[in-house]
Amino acid sequence: IYAGDYVMLEKVLGITTQTSSGLACDPNTGQIAYPTGCVVVILNPQKNKQRHIFNTSRKTLSALSFSPDGKFIVTGENGHRPAVRVWDVEEKMQVSELHGHKHGVACVAFSPNMKYIVSVGYQHDMIVNVWDWKKDTLVASNKVSCKVIAVSFSEDSYFVTVGHRHVKFWFLDASREVKVNLSHTVPLVGRSGLLGELHNNIFCGVACGQGKLLGNTFCVSYSGLLCQFNEKRMLEKWIDLKVSLANCICVSEEFIFCGCANGTVRIFHSHNMHYLTDLPKPHYLGVDVAKELEPRYKVLT
Repeated sequence: IYAGDYVMLEKVLGITTQTSSGLACDPNTGQIAYPTGCVVVILNPQKNKQRHIFNTSRKTLSALSFSPDGKFIVTGENGHRPAVRVWDVEEKMQVSELHGHKHGVACVAFSPNMKYIVSVGYQHDMIVNVWDWKKDTLVASNKVSCKVIAVSFSEDSYFVTVGHRHVKFWFLDASREVKVNLSHTVPLVGRSGLLGELHNNIFCGVACGQGKLLGNTFCVSYSGLLCQFNEKRMLEKWIDLKVSLANCICVSEEFIFCGCANGTVRIFHSHNMHYLTDLPKPHYLGVDVAKELEPRYKVLT
């Protein structure tokens, strides 16, 4: 749209994310955020309206995540010497810029108390960083040997990374005990999940349990397995989703949502992982069947 001396971006078509780490939802408002090149699109799905945040560095965006209160978005970038940036959602302005990776950022996440941000580099970067983003300081760091695809923060002072033959638990409290003075970076303490016979899988999504399931961790693999790890990092149970491909996972206190191939979303009970149902798919012609006022066909009895 042209408005006087300004050109305004009205709508972006398409999406440039390759994993679930490039798609985020604010549970407070229902807004969805995703990258399109060097632009963050913030979509209100109910009104089908977009707002946009422009990455002025001109680097394409690789990953993003909302803060728990929905007021901020953290983004990672592709390319050489990428930045981790924090944006004010309402003002659409950058409030923090963090440099600690060399070859691209695979995934990012806020801690539940919003004090920290974790960022994981691409496979050639091999770095996991924990930032105190309001102070623009790196407080803990370590190397990771595998390709990481996703990360999830628990409310219990740890976070989990998953990827190629990789499920790893990282502990912030243990890292603080190594050195009390956080003005210097301390080693980030990591412990591998015990995968057992599933050690050859590629894990593409992870979500930490909430409420009564705090301490449990749920993962999905590309091969279509839903897995649960207990508080001791042991693989406690897994089930076959019976799909050709799984992509992502979301967990509440009551339910587990698994995003799979062909738009399939499978729902399970959190406490026992029993199958509940599949979400109905949108009509392939874009028709909202809920608005159909009159039946097109009469049922003969």
